[in-house]
Amino acid sequence: MVGAGGRLRAGRLRVARPGAHARASGPLPGQAGGHPAILGAVEDLIGPDILVYTSTWFIKEPESPAIAAWHQDATYFGLRPYEHVTAWLALTDATAENGCMEFLPGSYRRGQLPHRAGVVAASVNRAGQAVTIDVDDAPAVHAPLRAGEFSLHHTLCLHRSQPNRSAGRRIGLAVSYMPTRVQHLGVKHKTPAMLVRGVDTFGHFALEPPPLADLDDAARAAYDRSYDGYRAAYAEQVALEGR
Repeated sequence: MVGAGGRLRAGRLRVARPGAHARASGPLPGQAGGHPAILGAVEDLIGPDILVYTSTWFIKEPESPAIAAWHQDATYFGLRPYEHVTAWLALTDATAENGCMEFLPGSYRRGQLPHRAGVVAASVNRAGQAVTIDVDDAPAVHAPLRAGEFSLHHTLCLHRSQPNRSAGRRIGLAVSYMPTRVQHLGVKHKTPAMLVRGVDTFGHFALEPPPLADLDDAARAAYDRSYDGYRAAYAEQVALEGR
């Protein structure tokens, strides 16, 4: 549930399965991603007409080796221009011990960096990707969050997360926003999006309606369509980037 002051009250959490397009599975991701505190901050960055491109559960089980290596979100999303921004919402406390996000300040200024897929065996990211350049970890900053807090990062900002060395789960919901002027570069596959603020006068994406009930038949069917479409588009971008 969404609580006052831009914080989330994490009660009984039901997840269809970890992965992209959680927004289509039930009201919680939509309520969280559409919270005025988040949208207000996002609007300050990308303007008033806002689409959600993906919403993804990132769950690290207790004592899990799962990590995210240094990477940029833009690499396999296939979105241009580079104006996409992600809100990372903590549904449990995210700490250095359980693998909170780490960012490399100013790294977005370097533009799109080369990546390689399939090189991180225990990755929380679908492609198991990492940048192929040497990264100086010294300037990196941890971004610990209490449950209900969120951080924002640009699509070209280098970020990572370490293993969960704690006895509890680390649960986060990453909601990716873009202005309606952004386009998808998919050749055979394009993903839908959900309008959460303003108007869409461009029509670059098929618009999804928000789910009305939590994991009902309609929400499950919408989730499957959205998730399968995203997987196909993502795989296409991985293949194109790897050529």
